[in-house]
Amino acid sequence: MRAMLLVMVGWGVLAVLSGGAARGGAVGDTAADAWQPAAAEIGATEVITWSAYLPFVARVAADGCQPIPGAEFGILDVPPPPTDRPAEVHADLNLALRGYEVTDAFLGLVQYSGGFDPLAPQLRGLFADGRTPAFTTVYKVYDWDWECGEDGCRGPLLTRWDVTLAGMGVAAGETIHVPDSGKTIGQGYEVLVLYASEERITLKYTLDDNVVSGYTVHVENVCVEPSLLALYQEWNAAGRGRLPALEAGQAFGRAQSGEIGVAIRDAGTFMDPRSEKDWWQGR
Repeated sequence: MRAMLLVMVGWGVLAVLSGGAARGGAVGDTAADAWQPAAAEIGATEVITWSAYLPFVARVAADGCQPIPGAEFGILDVPPPPTDRPAEVHADLNLALRGYEVTDAFLGLVQYSGGFDPLAPQLRGLFADGRTPAFTTVYKVYDWDWECGEDGCRGPLLTRWDVTLAGMGVAAGETIHVPDSGKTIGQGYEVLVLYASEERITLKYTLDDNVVSGYTVHVENVCVEPSLLALYQEWNAAGRGRLPALEAGQAFGRAQSGEIGVAIRDAGTFMDPRSEKDWWQGR
């Protein structure tokens, strides 16, 4: 008995198998057992050919990762000392190290009693139209145990507030901007970029290379503008004596999907980003 298996991918012939039962081979990410023809009685002079046509898949940049036309970014001198460990392994700068979990809490602005800072960052400034977004998902961020190992390790979920990171509805590819606080850190700039990667950024509302004092905003699921990311990587590698600086309202990236995650901190403490009196004044 002889059987011939012919598998076509696009325009190419993958294999011709002879003898025994035919079996599909792996193609790229296609599993080895992705398909297998049923057994059949085949005469000695018969030849059976199976053809499978798989679509051509090209990897292209997502809409959310397109450059921002005309984007230009400044740099500012950063007073010493620099952050006490590399930014990518610093859980105060790289939020991915801490991580967060979905929680069950109100999807909207909330009212807290007490005073407020009129110069706190206003999160409506994340959006070009200054809207109050739909809150799509809410999360709790993990604490960090700095005494665990060389760089610390993840602790339990933070519980002081019901929510410490808010998912906000966006259109994939829309530009995301620096929230205004009403004050600058030098030369008209509003924030330093303390950390940036292809999918997150950390903005600091003082010239300090840490989150110990002042406000810090983390934005997740954002494609950082490529030239800004390159600028951050250049100065990070050079010792962080200077870092990228952005103006209020300046676009720093694009939403990667239908939700961005936003966390805000005051003197290092994660706050509730839904608080109307603090981050959404007048809404």
